[in-house]
Amino acid sequence: MSEFLHMFSFHFMQRALLVGGLISLCAALLGVSLVLKRYSMIGDGLSHVGFGALAIASALHVAPLAVAIPVVVVTAVLLLRLSQNSKIKGDAMIAIISSSALAIGVICVSVTTGMNTEVSSYMFGSILSLSRSDAILSAVLSVAVLLLFVLFYPRLFAVTFDETFSKATGTRTELYNTLLAVLTAITVVLGLRMMGALLISSLIIFPALSAMRVCRSFKSVVLCAAGLSLLCFTLGTVASYMLDTPAGASIVAANLLAFCACCLIGKK
Repeated sequence: MSEFLHMFSFHFMQRALLVGGLISLCAALLGVSLVLKRYSMIGDGLSHVGFGALAIASALHVAPLAVAIPVVVVTAVLLLRLSQNSKIKGDAMIAIISSSALAIGVICVSVTTGMNTEVSSYMFGSILSLSRSDAILSAVLSVAVLLLFVLFYPRLFAVTFDETFSKATGTRTELYNTLLAVLTAITVVLGLRMMGALLISSLIIFPALSAMRVCRSFKSVVLCAAGLSLLCFTLGTVASYMLDTPAGASIVAANLLAFCACCLIGKK
């Protein structure tokens, strides 16, 4: 118990819990709409684009987030437009863009800096090594994402459940779909340091699916997903510190256990 309490005295743990909690909350809230709209794998696709952008920024010795955020935001908007208007739909378009971006990032790293610690942290996650400046930027952007989600919650709810009816009643569905894509892109980039490109999509998918096993209304699913996401993140981070296991993998394991528990509760 003394070791457990002593853990919270470290500044890196305080930063990890604060920033990681905010990012987990953002991912869970957005994840409900993404799962219901069948866009759940967009997080995985954008994470690979983010890794490619971060790898190029690292090779050029420029600020990683300053490069990755606009690149991933533009990609998210283009992905949304192309999936609606192109002959290549949905998951196929995500697969093309994500694999291409990942390949470009790996090639760029291999011919410049090599797979150093910074690049590796974006691939596999390393939230405990979060710097103070990155923590402040991540916290500010996460709060902005949460505020926008709350502010436009009724519109996002409308375009999630019945986009055709929403358009017929005068709602600017394309605008709010774009907003959802932009908020997701920002959350994915912020989550790369925490979970890595290989695991970030789990933050979007698991809490939403777990909440849907035990809740029926949209509002209750959103609230349950937010609570589960924060709980699993905290348990995973603490387990990572106590057991000396990778933080990202520990958080995913906690989410997996929560999903199994919710499935059992849902059957009852």
